[in-house]
Amino acid sequence: MMQVKTLIESVKNAGEAMAYKMLVVDDSLPMRSIIIRTIKASGFSNAEFLQAGNGKEALEVLENEWVDLVVTDYNMPDMNGMELISEMKGDDILNAIPVLVITTEGSQKKVDEFIERGAAGYIKKPFTPEAIRTQLAKILGEVEDDGSFEDSNDDVDF
Repeated sequence: MMQVKTLIESVKNAGEAMAYKMLVVDDSLPMRSIIIRTIKASGFSNAEFLQAGNGKEALEVLENEWVDLVVTDYNMPDMNGMELISEMKGDDILNAIPVLVITTEGSQKKVDEFIERGAAGYIKKPFTPEAIRTQLAKILGEVEDDGSFEDSNDDVDF
């Protein structure tokens, strides 16, 4: 009887939009909150978010949790975003997880280095919701269209 109930529930839930699990890594708690809020407003309102304050904490989270995307800053104590990407890309399992870098580092040399190390995308702070939406669509595919994205944010930078 329990198996039938479970099957019925899974069929009911089959039509719901796919929810992504994302790890947001930044040493600033307010910035992590802004990034999460912006991702939700960019069409990923069903996403689940995990957080870490630096690359070392991120690797600890990734030891126990599978995520669909890591969003990381570059400048952080203990282990920066570049080091995190290198560690992930050197791991047989973690290398499959795409990494989006959101940082104040804007030199072309640094951007090229992020991409060479394996970053799937790059956004310079301050960023707009549209920049987040574009990168997420490129990395993860189509963005969920739940009507939560407001075009009135066109002039808002974070």
